[in-house]
Amino acid sequence: MTIHWCGTGLSSVPGLRRLIDGGHDVVVWNRTVDKAREAVGDIASDIRAFSMQALSDALHPGDIAISMLPADQHVPIALLCLEKGAHFVSSSYIAPDMRSLDAQFRDKGLVSLNEIGLDPGIDHLMAHDLVARYRASPGYHADNVLSFTSYCGGVPKQPNAFRYKFSWAPAGVLKALRSPSRSLRNFSDLRVNRPWEAITAYDAPLPSPETFEVYPNRDSLPFIADYRFDPAWRLRDFVRGTIRLNGWAEAWAPIFAEIEGLEGSAPAQIDAALTARAAALLKDNAYAPGEPDRVVLFVSLKAEHDGKPVFHETWAMDAEGDARGTAMARLVSVPVSLGVEAVAARQIPAGVHAAPHDPKLIADWMAQVQGLVQYLARVDHLA
Repeated sequence: MTIHWCGTGLSSVPGLRRLIDGGHDVVVWNRTVDKAREAVGDIASDIRAFSMQALSDALHPGDIAISMLPADQHVPIALLCLEKGAHFVSSSYIAPDMRSLDAQFRDKGLVSLNEIGLDPGIDHLMAHDLVARYRASPGYHADNVLSFTSYCGGVPKQPNAFRYKFSWAPAGVLKALRSPSRSLRNFSDLRVNRPWEAITAYDAPLPSPETFEVYPNRDSLPFIADYRFDPAWRLRDFVRGTIRLNGWAEAWAPIFAEIEGLEGSAPAQIDAALTARAAALLKDNAYAPGEPDRVVLFVSLKAEHDGKPVFHETWAMDAEGDARGTAMARLVSVPVSLGVEAVAARQIPAGVHAAPHDPKLIADWMAQVQGLVQYLARVDHLA
């Protein structure tokens, strides 16, 4: 079995190096071979120029292809895996076109494992763990009222005036601000066209308490079923969202205005404008060489009975860049490498899947995450 790791961008390298260091047979693919050599040339013995044809020629039955390329490449590579009898892995959200391949992957006994990075990924593991703990807790009751929140974000360790520094594709950051969101707030369906319309404060349960700004992201509601919430449970809140430093909304107000001003423009015109704006912002808000980034993640489940809390736990994580590289890169790519090993060990069933809910895998993977961060704890607010 050969592992084909496609893409050596900002969030790829630690997990890739972990697989190579672990003795796996890895072919590294990148559009620019020189950039791949800079990243892993000291330990990788097989680095190739990426193209779909070259990957097709190299894939064999039982191999695993990992796409750390732009999202529009995931489904084509997954289709190639189906054709060649190989497995597929990515850290990205499962797009409808990927989900539609579930039956084909099942029929061929192959795996498409997705959503195993940071967010989505580690947050899924935390959510599955909390739901299992709640079900097993003394406070469990069918009449309880539940509230679930999950907030994740990359923020500068050393705050700047812009209250943000770019740790992934700058244009992608701006384009994400144009995405509407849907969540559950106070028993009601909350639909928001732009993130800045729903910013609230969040008190993070860190050893030194800290307040952030948060907003809902994408469509949270499908994850109610993904996290195995009982359909009969009474849900007050269910929100998956993004976390930012205090002052972010004020600092970004001119950017929000620019994005609103693009309404009604042609899609190509919008993309060009946001790409150009992102490039300009990056010049003043990029991480300096060796400057530590920071990643924070908080996943919480609270149950109340007759207005009183009977279960309330939060997974809290705080990580920063160090000599091993950026926190963002570690926390995205190392879980991907764990997923690759799980697929190779036949621990993931055939079909299209997100991060696993198997308790043993969750425990094993969270133990690995523990070694990647400065702080990780499951906080019991009722203790």
